[in-house]
Amino acid sequence: MTIFEKIVAGDIPAYKVAENDDFLAFLDVFPIAEGHTLVIPKKPTDYIFDIEEQEYIGLHLFAKKVALAIDIVMPCARVGSAVVGLEVPHAHIHLIPINEIGDISFQKDKLQLSPTKMQEIANSISEAFSQL
Repeated sequence: MTIFEKIVAGDIPAYKVAENDDFLAFLDVFPIAEGHTLVIPKKPTDYIFDIEEQEYIGLHLFAKKVALAIDIVMPCARVGSAVVGLEVPHAHIHLIPINEIGDISFQKDKLQLSPTKMQEIANSISEAFSQL
């Protein structure tokens, strides 16, 4: 069972920002920017391009709404999107607030944010998401 499956099952806590029956969005605990969010299908699939077509479309539409919520509450020029697929064997989309191209580099040092700050960010994104 992957760490993401454990988060979906509620076995591991997460800073959730949005959820429906099929998808979940939560803050990355090793963010490269404040508001760095992961969007996953609840159904475990390792490789994003192995996801069934309708689920793939649904995942991206869900991620779009999450990105719009991030854009509302995080100071940034854009919300960048990346799919790497090597870190956890469960398909996921990174949504990262960026101001320039270098802001989306996974070579950057990870931020260390307090649990209070993480919860504040999650709550802000979640509130914006619920109003879209």
